[in-house]
Amino acid sequence: MSTDVVVLEPELSLRDAITLLADRRITGAPVASAGTIMGTLSANDVLAFEADTPGVPLERSQQPEDDGSLAETAETEEDEWAKEVEAPSAYFDEPWEDAGAGAEETFHELNGPEWDILQEHTVAEAMSRGVRSVSPGTSVEEAAAYMLKKRIHRAVVLESGELVGIITATDVMRAVANRRA
Repeated sequence: MSTDVVVLEPELSLRDAITLLADRRITGAPVASAGTIMGTLSANDVLAFEADTPGVPLERSQQPEDDGSLAETAETEEDEWAKEVEAPSAYFDEPWEDAGAGAEETFHELNGPEWDILQEHTVAEAMSRGVRSVSPGTSVEEAAAYMLKKRIHRAVVLESGELVGIITATDVMRAVANRRA
């Protein structure tokens, strides 16, 4: 096990969390609040959160119709093509004029909230809940079997409810390679 454990706070932004993980060259860490382990955050958790989070909502100007309801005023793609105002290939350059900045600006302004979903959300929103743990006396073989059964890459090591370390798949491989397991 490793005893130098990075512990994330649930209020930490996902951007700050992944920066910390990258700086330490690790792919996950336990999440704790007031000394109590709440779960873990892994690279897989961040990827799944990112994939499940909807993109920036479109902003469309709307005007009341005769019946009092709102109607979108943006012309349809087919209407634009029919008028030959814009070539169909322009669709790939700026597909939604009302969604904000164009592609070029997007690449230059990656820190805005529209493009930095990781800064807007916290570790608590993306983490895996529940504590997957072993005790310090657990053998490497038992820890490996537990992690395989639970389909996890890391387990916190708790002694009397206190965090004393973490065992990862890399720790298990290192023990096998060094013939300690």
